[in-house]
Amino acid sequence: MNENVDLRVPVLIVGGSLVGLSASLFLGRLGVEHLLVEKHAATSTHPRGRGNNVRTMEVFRVAGAEPLIRDAASVLADNHGILQAFSLTGGEEEWLFKEIDPGGALARFSPSGWCLCSQNDLEPVLLDHAREQGGDLRFSSELMSFAQDASGVTAVVKNRESGEHTTVRADYLIAADGPRSPIREQLRIGRSGAGDLFHNVSVTFRSRQLAAVVGERRFIVCYLTNPEADGALLPVDNEESWVFHAPWHPDRGETLEDFTDERCAEHIRRAIGDPGLDVEITGKAPWHAAERVAERYASGRVFLAGDSAHEMSPTGAFGSNTGIQDAHNLAWKLAAVLDGSAGPGLLETYGTERLPVARATGARASARSGEHSHPGYAPAPDAGGPEAGAPGGGRKGGMLPVVLGYRYVHGAVVDADPDGPVVPEGMRLAGEPGSRAPHLWVRRSGERVSTLDLYERSFVLLSDAGDTAWRAAAARVAARLSVSLDAPGIGAGTGSDLKTEDGTDWAEAHGVTAEGAVLVRPDGFVAWRSPGPVPDPEATLHEVLGSVLYRT
Repeated sequence: MNENVDLRVPVLIVGGSLVGLSASLFLGRLGVEHLLVEKHAATSTHPRGRGNNVRTMEVFRVAGAEPLIRDAASVLADNHGILQAFSLTGGEEEWLFKEIDPGGALARFSPSGWCLCSQNDLEPVLLDHAREQGGDLRFSSELMSFAQDASGVTAVVKNRESGEHTTVRADYLIAADGPRSPIREQLRIGRSGAGDLFHNVSVTFRSRQLAAVVGERRFIVCYLTNPEADGALLPVDNEESWVFHAPWHPDRGETLEDFTDERCAEHIRRAIGDPGLDVEITGKAPWHAAERVAERYASGRVFLAGDSAHEMSPTGAFGSNTGIQDAHNLAWKLAAVLDGSAGPGLLETYGTERLPVARATGARASARSGEHSHPGYAPAPDAGGPEAGAPGGGRKGGMLPVVLGYRYVHGAVVDADPDGPVVPEGMRLAGEPGSRAPHLWVRRSGERVSTLDLYERSFVLLSDAGDTAWRAAAARVAARLSVSLDAPGIGAGTGSDLKTEDGTDWAEAHGVTAEGAVLVRPDGFVAWRSPGPVPDPEATLHEVLGSVLYRT
């Protein structure tokens, strides 16, 4: 298409919140030139969306951002549990859980862990790190229009400060423009799901006396259940900055104007159980909890990511984490198609893989709201209880299979179980195609790393250090397909490229024999595995990799 354009980029990202910033970071790490536009003048100033689960922290670890994020989150590093109480000054109270990872069991599965970092602290870290990777990120820049054709997307972007309009031509567009997504609406992509669940007003306030009332109860959130003043209390700094989520009932005619500073302060005092508590309201922001998933994640060259693709109850922080992992899934596929190593069909697997995960995760998020008696949430009478449609359901049901154990049963994988559940009943990461590859500590050139640290910029074929057949085949296949494919030898021997620790049997951990091999994608998911030897490793690997990359 011939036209007058001011800027040409491979990828245009619309939306500069957590998901858009993450997409920029991941694309930058893969060397993909891109432009991000965000209509707001700066990153978020409101402390929200702060629970970053272990899988999210893994992808940030590989992208080099995990230490920066943990530094930004240090003030809440000792906050772990979720408390439910009638008030903080008396009455019944119960820890729904007191530790996120009791006994340190998570270390078996991951080199990372959960991190409590508020959106207003996390976004500046992602912004700076994305720019360090070469990303062009522009705030006060609003998408005014877009149109796509067979070869790309043309967009008009307005600088809200100068009024200047810029015409951008991109190969692909990522719509990270929120739950009301104008891009999704223009594409006429419908959504399904339970719909609106409840509404809250998030109130930020200062109180110098509240820390003494809270005492040693270092919670992530406290659900206060006094029926006359229920709500959720969240610490910002454990000292004088706090957030309170107050139920809002617009269906009863309640408006935002009804939430005056005086009403909010009195509600907080009653909920906490201290009528004399000093409360200074500093901000208010409405938010709406819903369960909706887009019917499809793409239309031509435009892809939905984050809230534009799915809305979830905030309980468990599933929504933002799922969105960040959307971006991670999409980034390596865009990079592979743009550099010619993959066929365009690879991009179709983005929705094939991520949409079922969003549906399963959204159901779990809604169930968790019921389990935690989230203020304002009243499950439908016919919902069937937390177990209904909810993986890991049941009161205080396990989160780990949902956040880390999910798998892609269809998509850019070979020999995955097509009838297997997206979220398994228990926690198992043993090298099955479509699952996140197992975590093992290994020594690489003397440095201790996780096997997960290997998966970012290329495919990786793991095979035993004592068996050279797979590595020789990988070198030839990589040359034939012009694909980046690393093939380190792994084992306990001193000559191994990756030396395992403490007698760990890498093959057993990945569900293969010492004569087998495991192919891992750049996003850390197992693409395929050979349980044992094959007659012609080169022919087998060529066929498998060509299939995963939609080259055949």
